[in-house]
Amino acid sequence: MKIQFVTVGKLKEKYWKQACEEYRKRLGAYIKLDELELAEEKASEPVHPSEVKMILQKEGSRILQAIPTDAYCIVLAVKGKSLTSEDLAEHLEELALRGKSKISFVIGGSYGLSPEVYQRADFSLSFSSFTFPHQMMRVILYEQVYRACKIQRGEAYHK
Repeated sequence: MKIQFVTVGKLKEKYWKQACEEYRKRLGAYIKLDELELAEEKASEPVHPSEVKMILQKEGSRILQAIPTDAYCIVLAVKGKSLTSEDLAEHLEELALRGKSKISFVIGGSYGLSPEVYQRADFSLSFSSFTFPHQMMRVILYEQVYRACKIQRGEAYHK
């Protein structure tokens, strides 16, 4: 299985980079992994609603270009469906059994995702109704995909 992480914005702090690197290393034993960091649009403060719309369109266009046409697209969204770790493992396993060997996870920028990206999504996943920093969410996503791989193989870690 090939999993792609498409994220808007760069990891800035060293500890986020180290955490992601650790999970990328662990995931290498289970999946082929690709990560694309896309540029986050700059905004002036205070941000006008029309500027937010423009930002979402520009970031959304880059996201859509990054997702392979044959990939199953999972976007992270507060209003998405909540799954347990076991449910995520099962969902990814079902996708593989259905021949969906390319999966793209998408984390949007500070203002979320454009309507076009939501329209492209095959599944919207919510980790919580809380708002998290995008850098933290990336680490959480890596960890949950790693946990799903461990669950699928019945290996120790999942508790």
